[in-house]
Amino acid sequence: MNDDDVKKIMFIMRQAPHGTIYSYEGLETILVFGAFEQEMSMAFIGDGIFAAVKGQDTEGIGIKGFIKTYGVLEDYGVDHMYVDKESMEERGLTPEDFVVDVEVVSAAEIGRIMEEQHATIPY
Repeated sequence: MNDDDVKKIMFIMRQAPHGTIYSYEGLETILVFGAFEQEMSMAFIGDGIFAAVKGQDTEGIGIKGFIKTYGVLEDYGVDHMYVDKESMEERGLTPEDFVVDVEVVSAAEIGRIMEEQHATIPY
């Protein structure tokens, strides 16, 4: 695969991780896309930032947790994970609260990065 074939794809996590299938389906889609050797990134915005927060316990809601999967995304080609600074601060979180290393950036910066992508896929 040459560099012209590689596409930049950003997955945008906007929904809370539980109560809907969006976060889980987004994660599954990223794993599938990983087989195609694309340049992938993720942005966590709004309640979507909770998808990557440490210490999630899903036993009480009767579903299997998928938070550990974020730890292998780098192996699947996800090179950058961005967290919207305002969303993080509004929810009382810090960069240390996430299960993976994230880059905290402004909404304007996330918008700029989105413009560089060949595709953005919201969840």
